[in-house]
Amino acid sequence: MNGDVGDGERLARAALTRVIEPGDEQGGRLLRQFGAVELWRRLRTTAGDVRELSGGERAQRSEEGEGVPLPRVSARRLSGYRLRAAAAEPERDLTAAAAGGGRFICPGDQEWPGQLDDLGDARPIGLWVRGRPHLRIWALRSVAVVGARACTAYGAHMAAAMGSGLAELGWVVVSGAAFGVDGAAHRGALAAGGATIAVLACGVDTAYPRGHAQMIGRIAEQGLIISELPPGDHPSPSRFILRNRVIAALTRGTVVVEAEYRSGSLATARSAQRLGRFTMGVPGPVTSGLSAGVHELLRGEGVLVTDAAEVAELVGDMGDLAPDRRGPVLARDLLEPDAVRVLEALPGREAADGRDVAREAGMTADEALAKLYELHSLGFVERRSDGWQLVSGTTQSADARRGGA
Repeated sequence: MNGDVGDGERLARAALTRVIEPGDEQGGRLLRQFGAVELWRRLRTTAGDVRELSGGERAQRSEEGEGVPLPRVSARRLSGYRLRAAAAEPERDLTAAAAGGGRFICPGDQEWPGQLDDLGDARPIGLWVRGRPHLRIWALRSVAVVGARACTAYGAHMAAAMGSGLAELGWVVVSGAAFGVDGAAHRGALAAGGATIAVLACGVDTAYPRGHAQMIGRIAEQGLIISELPPGDHPSPSRFILRNRVIAALTRGTVVVEAEYRSGSLATARSAQRLGRFTMGVPGPVTSGLSAGVHELLRGEGVLVTDAAEVAELVGDMGDLAPDRRGPVLARDLLEPDAVRVLEALPGREAADGRDVAREAGMTADEALAKLYELHSLGFVERRSDGWQLVSGTTQSADARRGGA
């Protein structure tokens, strides 16, 4: 096994992924208090005894303090832990993971992403990993892209563009491999030949959703598949929600592309905010319910982003600046201020005498005439028998500068 953790610690933690549900803070407290090896020993050595007792007998023994190896744990929860411990086969899980090209990493391993420790007692017991890259190194420069499963064509386009753009800038795209925005972000990164990590709510050997089996296989070959759950474990609604905290903690920031008010992707953003990570949102039509949650995020602490460069500017290092955003440079933008004043003094659709132009521009007749000839040479005005007139095509620009339609 790679890393610095001993075999006993790794075996105990692998077993506990069968016993303690992801995000179970009480289980995390016990793990912190006793350590993985001791906690696993206490659960395993009493599992057989508890199965033989009735529910009433278990409660009575818990109240009397007889044979209770874990303080401040209810009899019901303790019974559940022990029954799961009795069925756990960590050696078999580790062997199955290795046979599928996977591994199990723990806190203390060189590959463990230290930012996950910010979750406190809700920190993963360990992570089952499938794929060749080094998780800790990849996670150092990663961004989460999440959003609606039933996204619109606009949402899918923006997610794919965000995924490919971030990959081209050297960022690792992290998401949950779900339908909609998640899948589009992963595919965008894969299409750009970039790096992507899928965080699953089931075992890393289980392709879920099944419609994304091919994509998940590509991610395993080109990137990483990770999960808190052991091989063969199934997804559930609560596991999807709890999976989001790992996505938030693992990355430098979370981008939400389309989300309703009650969206799991907003839970990822809220977790990111609690952890001090950047939260960003891609705006959509104000008439779209699928963008309502994103807009609410932007009304709070979320930052509006429209492309990968803006994301990199926010979460990246010094010097990762997005390009300046401005419209096209027009020829009249290069004129000197006096020439602009003369141009704006000309009426929109008729000729004007040079003296009238000078008066309107607030300069002498000679100064105005000099600027008129300059503008004539540049193609902005033309000389008529009855005075000076804007060249066709300049009229609309002049009216716009004066506030016209």
